[in-house]
Amino acid sequence: MTLLADLLSTVFERRYRREAPDGGDTGRPLTDLASDLVGSAGETSGLALAGEILTRFAELDDAQKLAFFRDIATTMNIDPETVRSTLDAYERAPSKATYRAFATAAEPARQELVRRLNRVPGATGALVDMRADLLRLGGQEPELQALDQDFRHLFASWFNRGFLVLRPISWESPAHILEKIIAYEAVHAIDSWDDLRRRLEPSDRRCFAFFHPSMPDEPLIFVEVALTRGTPGSVQALLAEDRNAMSAEDADTAVFYSISNCQAGLASISFGNSLIKQVASDLAAELSGLETFVTLSPIPGLTRWLEQQGLSWSFEDPEAMQALAAHYLLHAKSRGGLPYDPVARFHLGNGAIVHAVHADADTSENGRARSGGTMVNYLYDLPRVARNHEHFATTREVVATADVRALAGSVATPSTEER
Repeated sequence: MTLLADLLSTVFERRYRREAPDGGDTGRPLTDLASDLVGSAGETSGLALAGEILTRFAELDDAQKLAFFRDIATTMNIDPETVRSTLDAYERAPSKATYRAFATAAEPARQELVRRLNRVPGATGALVDMRADLLRLGGQEPELQALDQDFRHLFASWFNRGFLVLRPISWESPAHILEKIIAYEAVHAIDSWDDLRRRLEPSDRRCFAFFHPSMPDEPLIFVEVALTRGTPGSVQALLAEDRNAMSAEDADTAVFYSISNCQAGLASISFGNSLIKQVASDLAAELSGLETFVTLSPIPGLTRWLEQQGLSWSFEDPEAMQALAAHYLLHAKSRGGLPYDPVARFHLGNGAIVHAVHADADTSENGRARSGGTMVNYLYDLPRVARNHEHFATTREVVATADVRALAGSVATPSTEER
């Protein structure tokens, strides 16, 4: 896949140098080139323009990038009056022609700009980086938020599950991929190559990542898995340097202990739900002894919520922290009625249930600061995942085991809605 991408890129670069006029369009404003690209009819001229725009955009400073975003957000926007008139025409006389006119009016020209930029080999990754710049620089400007919706709309199609490739990551994977696993790990930092080796090489460890054919050397998201007997309650024990590895065939539990999104420009484009389900399914097919699929997850919003509620807490009282964490997971809600905790929202929305809560499970400085050291297992009961997902989506009820409910019930707190 990498070789093919390189070959296509080389062919384009040679063709671009041959077809582009001497000096290219480097003296013209980038926004003028963008307008020309949207209006171009020729494939070769369009590829040359797209290549020039992507190359020059990458060289801009932040102020220039922001100016470019603001320009295309406004000059390539929809015309509300045209949208209204074409919708009226479609309502009066529904037909292929009137619907096409409305659909054309309702789509801003900047979406077509992004599509045409993506015709350049290797452009998908550059556009992901472009959206990362937009998210970083755009702030709360309404016009730029609308532009971001255009990127999200296109990326949701381009990065559809059907286009993604699941690849195992092992200690034998190429070094440039392993370097990115170290860099992108967002939950439990990988401190060294030896640390990475402990997570990848033993027979009871697995790692899987989604890749896109247009970005074959860039993981989009990856998950680290420990194969164990029983459900673990401490990430330090799971990652201990002196632990004894076991045979994968002896494991009865697969533990998803870290899941990391890799591309800032793909924020809000969901891969994690598909990744966990696919990995669980593949592991179940590979290892017949696996009976349980759980996470060992952080509770990142816990201490912040306790402070907002005016509740005192101390990680030196593990039993109290465990009970507070259980109560928080089951009852702390945002104003929209969803769980306050972002990790809980993800796994519950994915069809898992709250299985167990553990005190002193993450004794790192970060674990203490975010959750008083507590962690949670979310259980993925594969035959019931779809039903759990539908139930949560419909009722927003947090389903948990009896033990977790009993822990949560032992805590008396004020209002559990976000203040």
